[in-house]
Amino acid sequence: MISVNNLFDNDDVKIIDKKGNISVIEFQKDVSVNKSTAMSEYFASKMNVKRRQVIIQLQGDEYITSAGAMQWMAGDIESKTNVKGVGDFLGKAIKGSVTSESTVKPKYHGTGILALEPTYNYILLEDVSTWNGSIVLEDGLFIACEATLDTKVGIRSNISSAVLGGEGLFNLKLSGKGIAVLESPVPREELIEIELENDQIKIDGNMAIAWSDTLDFTVEKSTRSLLGSAVAGEGFVNVYRGTGKILMSPVRPEATNNILTYKPKQ
Repeated sequence: MISVNNLFDNDDVKIIDKKGNISVIEFQKDVSVNKSTAMSEYFASKMNVKRRQVIIQLQGDEYITSAGAMQWMAGDIESKTNVKGVGDFLGKAIKGSVTSESTVKPKYHGTGILALEPTYNYILLEDVSTWNGSIVLEDGLFIACEATLDTKVGIRSNISSAVLGGEGLFNLKLSGKGIAVLESPVPREELIEIELENDQIKIDGNMAIAWSDTLDFTVEKSTRSLLGSAVAGEGFVNVYRGTGKILMSPVRPEATNNILTYKPKQ
């Protein structure tokens, strides 16, 4: 029997999202301050710079996380890696190096509570089944998911999308039914969700952070001629065609500076 006090019942803690056994809590303000940091922490909380944390309540099921994501766990929970040998480790290391994702993704199974490392980024809980059964992620977004999902590295069908599109040649792909936990530099309420049905969208830059694997992604000139593209000042654009969904940031991900992991005060 586990009893955890001063977490969910803390006046400073708010559950901002919940799907299945996965909850996202948000600390409304950082009260671990002193005279020199109180002002900056006050204005940070007013501007929605808050510490957020994923809490998973395991009930005999299994979850996959990125390496180093676990902060603490309580109860009858066992962890194991997805590495089956030296050759498998080397293969995963190569895939991890090209996707900016962790090489080893631990699996946690049992009954109890699993708390992941806090972050000042924004946490998204996505039901993969609503993405036509498969979602492709921008590098570094993955935190965790239900083990019912298949996680693997996908390669672009054409090299132009990697060289010119700024999205990389390899991306992590999640398939099946289950909830994925993603870390975004932009809050959910500011992300633009676009649904295509046998249609297309053209985006100037790598502003799409996630998209359905059913979409065909290419990089093309913004106008029909190379000269026209140069005159228009747009150059090449990322084109997504077909039927599926796209989650797009209103600003380029590299323009945000809030990719921060929480570190306790010394």
